[in-house]
Amino acid sequence: MALSGGGDSLALTLITDAWAQEAGRGLLILTVDHGLQAEGQAWVEACAEIAARLSRPFRSLHWAGEKPSTGLPAAARRARHALLADAAREAGARVILMGHTADDRREAAVMRAAGSTVPDPGEWAPSPAWPQGRGVFLLRPLLDVRRADLRAWLAARGETWIEDPANADPRYARSRARLTRTRSPGRASAAPLALAAEASEQSGVVIIARDRLRTAAPQDVSRFVALACVCAGGGDRRPAGPRIARAAEAIAGPDRFVSTLAGARIEADGELVRIAREAGEAARGGLRPLDLPGGQEIVWDGRFAVTSQTAGLVVRPNRRGAPTIEWASGSGEGGTPPVAITSLVGARLRAAAGLIAREPA
Repeated sequence: MALSGGGDSLALTLITDAWAQEAGRGLLILTVDHGLQAEGQAWVEACAEIAARLSRPFRSLHWAGEKPSTGLPAAARRARHALLADAAREAGARVILMGHTADDRREAAVMRAAGSTVPDPGEWAPSPAWPQGRGVFLLRPLLDVRRADLRAWLAARGETWIEDPANADPRYARSRARLTRTRSPGRASAAPLALAAEASEQSGVVIIARDRLRTAAPQDVSRFVALACVCAGGGDRRPAGPRIARAAEAIAGPDRFVSTLAGARIEADGELVRIAREAGEAARGGLRPLDLPGGQEIVWDGRFAVTSQTAGLVVRPNRRGAPTIEWASGSGEGGTPPVAITSLVGARLRAAAGLIAREPA
């Protein structure tokens, strides 16, 4: 459970605590201190007091290091999701509850209309942090509830909450959006992408019949291409919309098509479309070799989970951009290194396409 101490997350924490008691479920409360406000430590302590009152375990997470001079809200959002995902994985949790409301959806819509790339919060979605968020999902159950109603509910219970002054700072796009009076949009209704269910994945390569894309709706093809390129490319950001549209249009055409997008290579022949990591990234400084610690899982190139039972090994790309394992210089006795390699591409694509609709078992 992500708790900032604000009214929205406090209300959800109290609601979730009551549900968890009845359902016999555990609840870990996480608070992120971004290091941006002088009151940050006091806010962490206030959240810790709430967790203690509920007799729930608590962890405070801190965004360390230098902060960017531009794009601070987006950078803080990325850091927050990464910290929460890491903490959830460490605790063995698969779901992070977040207190976004109908007002957050309205504000996000206003920001996008003004040119921002802020996402529309969905009720159920995979964590946007990668690779920290692999296997972790976000649940936002309050997207139909107004912020004022939650605060009225809290006030009736005698609760108090934190008001972050940044929410009223006109330097930030979200603060300006809060002052814009528009109707709240309906809840996001992005349907699961069936094309992703029909694709196969082999050693990090996404494969689908080209005729299937030729007969699909253009918006579905564009969405599939974008998601498959991000997942097969191991990155964490969707390519620009016009580039997605051009690639989708070419794939639906009759000619052989080869292109790169989001670190992935698209190859479309007469029968199949293959989307794989662009091996040329090795020459441009991507696909770097990585030393493997013994007995610990690491994620290589955002695409493969690699676990070695012994130290002294290195993972590096072959000529196709797939991982190979070698003994580091001067170590080992030769032979087959004892390493487990698992592709993350297929599972990530299914999650991003909305094909995982509930908490994984």
